[in-house]
Amino acid sequence: MAAHVQDVFMLFGDSITQGAWEPGLNGFGQRLSHVYARKLDVLNRGLSGYNTEWGIPVFEQCIAKRSDENAPKLRVLAIWFGANDACILPSPQHVPLTKFSSNLNKMVDMVKSPESPRYSPDTRIILISPPPVNTLARRADLAARNPPLALDREFEITRAYSEAVREVANAQNVPFVDVWNAIWTAAGENEESLSKFLGDGLHLNEDGYKIVYNELMKTITEQCPEVHYDNLAYVFPPWAEIDLSEPAKSLYIM
Repeated sequence: MAAHVQDVFMLFGDSITQGAWEPGLNGFGQRLSHVYARKLDVLNRGLSGYNTEWGIPVFEQCIAKRSDENAPKLRVLAIWFGANDACILPSPQHVPLTKFSSNLNKMVDMVKSPESPRYSPDTRIILISPPPVNTLARRADLAARNPPLALDREFEITRAYSEAVREVANAQNVPFVDVWNAIWTAAGENEESLSKFLGDGLHLNEDGYKIVYNELMKTITEQCPEVHYDNLAYVFPPWAEIDLSEPAKSLYIM
């Protein structure tokens, strides 16, 4: 077991969060891990296939209670759901829009409310909207499976879930990352052109994750600069600050 634990930047969401570390995609999780190295530990708490309803019990396990004095501090918490909640019936992943908003509020309140056993007033919570869905590519992907599957998402419904995230963020007064509109704009507001950013119509490719990273860092810079990597001290000091008076130590400078 490691003897020292850094404070934490947690990414909590569905498969689009989980895939942010997938080899070859250069996802936003990899980028964050790089820029926050030796400042915050970036944790992947992406849950492939999950919606907010299934995510809440896991969320309760992931967020330490304030009575746990040995837990690392949760400095940044990014919550990114909606892509699965927005599935249409009869998909078991479907969560009604009002329930989706309620679930997001519940997660935020678990950390933000002084009455919560997981209350963490120093945690900066960021809500991220789901990306648009390319129903053309998604329909083709599902139809090619064995057995073929029917389309499980609709463009305008996913847009509604994205707007619900914005509404919750505004009501809770927490930062909001508008991934839906950022990618939609980059695609020229053309559904077919979403293939530049969504490999299978649902999951992001490298270009899609690049937009997410840039939008997230823009939000952090503007709304919570105190947790921007440039404004955090190193947990382990740069080598230039190490006492190199002992000859043996100089052998390990790279």
